[in-house]
Amino acid sequence: MKNEIVVKEQRPVRLQYGALPYRFSDERDLEILLVTSRGRGRWIIPKGWPIKGMNPAKSAAREAYEEAGVRGSVGSKAIGRIRYDKILSDGETYVLCELVVFPLKVKQQLKKWPEAGERELRWLPALQALELADDEGLRDLIRHFTPKTGRKRASPGDTIRKSGKARKKSK
Repeated sequence: MKNEIVVKEQRPVRLQYGALPYRFSDERDLEILLVTSRGRGRWIIPKGWPIKGMNPAKSAAREAYEEAGVRGSVGSKAIGRIRYDKILSDGETYVLCELVVFPLKVKQQLKKWPEAGERELRWLPALQALELADDEGLRDLIRHFTPKTGRKRASPGDTIRKSGKARKKSK
C-alpha cells in the first residue's frame, strides 16, 4: 500500500567489551582462541559488561583472563563491533548488545583462572576458527583480522596444518 507506515522496533543497546585472543604458531601462522558460552556452549570470544574504573581495552583483557585464563598485550584501538541478541540468565529475556572487540596478543596461558572448568577453550588456526565461530559478525571480524606481526589473515584456500602436515583446504 502507498500510505503504509513501517515502524522499526527501537530497543536500547547495551555495551559489552570483548577480546580476540591470538598468537602465532612456530610456523608463524595466526591462531585464534575461542571459548564456549556457559549457557548454550556456542563458540565465541571472551566478552562481558564494562568494568567500573577500567577503560574499554583493559575491561576486554580482564574478561579474557576471567573466561579463558590468558594474559597479554591488549590493543588500545578496537578492531570491530558486533551487534547480537544476548539471552539473559532467565532464559527468556533478550537484550540487544553491541560488542566492541580489542585484539589481545596472548603471552601467557594460566593453569587456573576464575571460570576454569565452566568453559571449553580451543586454540585454532584462523581458518578453522572462522568455521567454528558461532556468530556471523565474529566470523567477519576473524576473516578481516590482520595483526601487526605475523603471516597473513585467514582466507579460503589457505593451507591448514594438521598433525604437522600441510594440506590445502578442500572445498
